[in-house]
Amino acid sequence: MKTVLAILGLGLGLALSLGSVQAQTAQQSKMTSCNKEAGDKALKGDERKAFMKDCLGAKPAAATSDKKITQQEKMKTCNKEAGDKALKGDERKAFMKDCLSNKG
Repeated sequence: MKTVLAILGLGLGLALSLGSVQAQTAQQSKMTSCNKEAGDKALKGDERKAFMKDCLGAKPAAATSDKKITQQEKMKTCNKEAGDKALKGDERKAFMKDCLSNKG
């Protein structure tokens, strides 16, 4: 009887450990991808901290494509793309107009 209880206890402990390892692995994976993206963008200091905070706190994208994108989300996405492309002046205005009319 003691042997059976010991085996059950070990099995439960192992099951709990595996669950936490899987959760930890998902977080580690997210950390790795965010860290790589920040490195690719050559972010340093406060910019990198802010990026990592946003990246690690981001929720996965919804699986349904039927969801309407809000104007605020469109603006945020288009602004980021324009910034990544370092667009200025009329070129940026044209890009933003096109981007905002084509998103969602």
